[in-house]
Amino acid sequence: MLDTLFLAWSTLWHLPHIRAWLTAGWALYLLWLGGWIVLQKRDPAATLSWLISLAALPYFGFLIYYVFGPQRLKRQRARRLRHRVTLPADAEGSTVEMQELQTLAQATTGLAPSDASSVGLLVDGCNKYPALLEAIRNARHHVHLEYYILEPDSTGGALLDALVERARAGVAVRLLVDAVGSKRAKKRFFAPLLEAGGELAWFHPARFWLPWRRPWLNLRTHRKIVIIDGEVGFIGGINITDEEDERLRRDAYRDLHLRLEGRILRNLQDVFVEDWAYATRRRDFVEDLARSLPKPSPGAIRVQLLTSGPDSGWEAIHRLHVGSIHAATRRVWLATPYFVPGEAALMALTSAALGGLDVRLLVPKMSDSRLVTYCVRSYFDELLAAGVKIFEYGPRMLHSKALLVDDHLAIIGSANFDQRSFRLNFEASLLIDDTCIAAELEQLLIDEFASAAQVQHRGRLSLSARLAESLARLVAPLL
Repeated sequence: MLDTLFLAWSTLWHLPHIRAWLTAGWALYLLWLGGWIVLQKRDPAATLSWLISLAALPYFGFLIYYVFGPQRLKRQRARRLRHRVTLPADAEGSTVEMQELQTLAQATTGLAPSDASSVGLLVDGCNKYPALLEAIRNARHHVHLEYYILEPDSTGGALLDALVERARAGVAVRLLVDAVGSKRAKKRFFAPLLEAGGELAWFHPARFWLPWRRPWLNLRTHRKIVIIDGEVGFIGGINITDEEDERLRRDAYRDLHLRLEGRILRNLQDVFVEDWAYATRRRDFVEDLARSLPKPSPGAIRVQLLTSGPDSGWEAIHRLHVGSIHAATRRVWLATPYFVPGEAALMALTSAALGGLDVRLLVPKMSDSRLVTYCVRSYFDELLAAGVKIFEYGPRMLHSKALLVDDHLAIIGSANFDQRSFRLNFEASLLIDDTCIAAELEQLLIDEFASAAQVQHRGRLSLSARLAESLARLVAPLL
């Protein structure tokens, strides 16, 4: 075999003018692929990173970019369910900061400001899963779920059993899972749900046998949302997996979710319906769903649903994080498993700290990706120099995604504080303007800070550590 390859290689290099032909082909490849990348009009750093990386991989670079490269999606959005109620700009009790952020959010997401009658913080899977299963068992009309990760383990099995029972009782069950995040859950795992009359859809399944259709492997739905009868909803960062239930694993992720009631569920329903219609190209249930939705009374908690994804260039969740930080007058506390900020987000945090605000960052001591861990730490020196207090949580993996601003503003959801969540993934988070919820989140974060090690100073790092961080920082735009 090796002799055959060597003979073929020797024959190739003895062809007339082969070096000139290969050089010309490589130049044309760079021109064509470079033009394709540049025309995306992405961040210059990310564009240059792709160009430099793929220039070193003649011809194979095209396949890499075709599969993993960023692309904007033009989705046919289902809007037949939209019956939005726009709150007046001077709604009673609404702060000036919240009014401005709501205007920004509505302009970038198309979703109107709303309110909730109940917002409950669910810390870890031990609190989220029982609340979710109880709500599903009480479902009468429909259960809509969208998850990035749904594992075929004991947690996933318990959820599936509850859905099967409701589907057999005549409840409409629609489950949308990401084809990459939930790849371990094979079709046979969901067979009982389908046999019971439930529906299943896969978000961006890879179809490599259809080369004219991009597989979109890099564009995932990272959302974790549930709507039950239009009366109870869930949103946050906890997937369906044993890895997020400390009752089953001592090393389970530390995470945060929300249980919702009130008018905000209409917007959450809109998002699910659009994603379902996009994944299945079906909207035949929308009219029946609209007739079944309750008309809840206005709630006392002011909220705004934030969504973002590659189908929009506004990066709504990114903008709302940066806008919230700029609106801060006393403190900014941020918890995130992946901290890979863009220039605007990094400047917002350091400016707040330099301005004398109490700025704290909570990240995992060791992420589930060593590359991300090194990349996160590459920002520490700049943050510490600006006065940001950094805490590394461990030994469990911190997976909570929360921003607390002053005594009333909070953002909780699925979006990490990184380029992938802000630009590539389909994400859903909730902006909350409520002193009681903020106080509850404050106490939770105080406990987290107490359980974490504060990074006081870094001293002189070894050459290997500095090199690892510097190289990881170079690929930050691609993470």
